[in-house]
Amino acid sequence: MPEDRPYDIVLLGATGFTGGLTAEYLARHAGPGVRWAVAGRNRAKLEAVAERVGLPELPLLHADATDPASLADVARQARVVATTVGPFTLHGEHLVAACAEAGTHYADITGEPEFIDLMYLRHHDRAARTGAKLVHACGFDSVPHDLGAYFTVKRLPEGVPIEMDGFVRAGGRPSGGTLASALLMLSRVRRTAETALARRRIEERPAGRRARGRAGTLRYVGGWALPLPTLDPQIIARSARALERYGPDFTYRHHVAVRRLPTRSASPRAPGPSPRSPRCPRPAPGWRAGSPRATAPPPSSAPKAGSRSPSSAGAAANASSPRSRAATPATARPPRCSPSRPCAWPSTTCPRRRASSPRPWRWATR
Repeated sequence: MPEDRPYDIVLLGATGFTGGLTAEYLARHAGPGVRWAVAGRNRAKLEAVAERVGLPELPLLHADATDPASLADVARQARVVATTVGPFTLHGEHLVAACAEAGTHYADITGEPEFIDLMYLRHHDRAARTGAKLVHACGFDSVPHDLGAYFTVKRLPEGVPIEMDGFVRAGGRPSGGTLASALLMLSRVRRTAETALARRRIEERPAGRRARGRAGTLRYVGGWALPLPTLDPQIIARSARALERYGPDFTYRHHVAVRRLPTRSASPRAPGPSPRSPRCPRPAPGWRAGSPRATAPPPSSAPKAGSRSPSSAGAAANASSPRSRAATPATARPPRCSPSRPCAWPSTTCPRRRASSPRPWRWATR
């Protein structure tokens, strides 16, 4: 890589929620010796980011995720390009290709397994020839889990088989980009599996050693541990294949820790639109869960004459879905039961059904 490139780091996606946090971090910690810039397609928004982080003279570059020429120009000017523009399966490949061609190191925050495997299949060989390092999953997926596993392995005996269980407990609210990526992954499960199989067929594995990453199993360990089928076990297994310190036979299982088992409202089978449905709400990047847009009911969810109301659990699961049926507000007394229309009371509170309803999460019916 040429050493005379004008920028050490270029951040693409600084006008989004996660990109804005990254820009703030660089402004606080990069120091005067680091030459960095932000890139995007809207100059006015980039100027607002520069003002917000206290660097009005910060260089601003034009780049559009749908314009390969602009991305190639940015890649040629930087030693490292970091991007937060997702969903990466839809918007990320042009930048990976540009960095692989220019010999520019690349980093992203994706948690999309299909994207990572596709980039390996399509651009790994070119990046190896130009010296570019393509590093994925540099956010919550999967830095804490990968470093946590390595930290633990270094404290275990060497040269022995290791079985490790990871337990994750986290708070906070996902951004719009994260939710959009999650919905996209749910709609592409079959393609993700096919891409992973194609990578396994050509990727070299260490001789005489084995490393596996899996989702965990349901268990009780002082609290409930549930399987967490995310990207993290794959990333940890690849680290284990690259480093002999993980031993001759390494297995990692990934869990999410909760105090109570999820209720019906959190079940994947709860009523609501499929991620494949065009009516499934798709949040825009920059949106955060818990904002007024997230809690306000959509116009199409207003109750209609003769419609049935869900239980309180079902209402909580479907409050933001255009196809959900709105429950009677807690402050309003529903009409009395009548033979000519369904019961308007939720099944858990209806005076006539409270004792006889065996499954309180079902829709209340006569």
